[in-house]
Amino acid sequence: MKRAIGLMSGTSLDGIDAALIETDGMTAVHRGGALTLPFDAALRGSLKACLGGGGDVPATAHRLTLMAGEAVSRLLGKAGMRPVDIDVIGFHGQTIAHRPAEGLTWQIGNGALLAEVTGIDVVCDFRSRDMASGGEGAPLAPLYHAALATALDRSPVVVLNIGGVANVTWVGDGELIAFDTGPGGALLDDWILARTGEPFDRDGELASRGQSRHDRVTAVFDNNPWFDRPPPRSLDRDDIAIDLAGLSTADGAATLVDLTAEAVAHARQFMPRDPGLWVVCGGGRRNRHLIAALRHRLPPEVMLAEEVGWDGDSLEAEAFAYLAVRSLAGLPLSQPSTTGCREPVTGGACHRARRA
Repeated sequence: MKRAIGLMSGTSLDGIDAALIETDGMTAVHRGGALTLPFDAALRGSLKACLGGGGDVPATAHRLTLMAGEAVSRLLGKAGMRPVDIDVIGFHGQTIAHRPAEGLTWQIGNGALLAEVTGIDVVCDFRSRDMASGGEGAPLAPLYHAALATALDRSPVVVLNIGGVANVTWVGDGELIAFDTGPGGALLDDWILARTGEPFDRDGELASRGQSRHDRVTAVFDNNPWFDRPPPRSLDRDDIAIDLAGLSTADGAATLVDLTAEAVAHARQFMPRDPGLWVVCGGGRRNRHLIAALRHRLPPEVMLAEEVGWDGDSLEAEAFAYLAVRSLAGLPLSQPSTTGCREPVTGGACHRARRA
């Protein structure tokens, strides 16, 4: 068993999640504490400017890494632990470009610097090895989802993560399938920020007051063959566009929620059979209007992560702690049915800390 801290900052650009787990990298997982450090407006703006490879990438990566170190320090304090009590940090970094068709993905963050400021070994660069083996480089959390799903009494189970992009992990009877379904919250967050100055639609309140223009949603599916492409498949946050011209703030929000929910329902065609349970994690689960839209579309039951005893905010961070332990052991982080790699592959680059 290893103690590991995972750090995740997703395409929603809202902050760094830090989570502590103890695991053997297989099926034994004991979850510890977790916290989130929100990005301030300046860092969020710098990260957004870096999307696609623009902006001041070196300075932004440096600041992001120092903030990751602060998250580790605070989590250790919360847990009453010291750096020597932790075996490894799994540092995902911030994705600023993801073009799997070209074999390219880019996560910024300095693993060597993080090891230096924390005094803990760091595993980073989780996606490159998978892509070098022909994989999409995403999603990478499915093996952790499968480890957690073993404790649930229903099979198959689908874990639906709604971050900036939405993805699913189908777990059943020794089978594991994972892929991105379409937009998660990134387009909605961008719409709300541009229209109101707020970072997101709190509780889905604006969307619940609007009326979806479903014809605009249908047009997205009609004009983009990606949605009918069988997995493995993955998206960058801005790969999907929708026409919202002329819509009110509320109607635009409702239309974007409709798009996310419809994309998840559309993805059912790629599952061997419908699950006995959908478990929703990620920031999108806080949007009540979106959860209602999913429950309307997805049989038989949709539950929030907390309803099955998980922490929906920290699940992705926990996943990279778990993957860091697997990386140290040389175990696979992905497999053909999750990313399309040619064979199960390990990954990650390890930066050893100087121990006192």
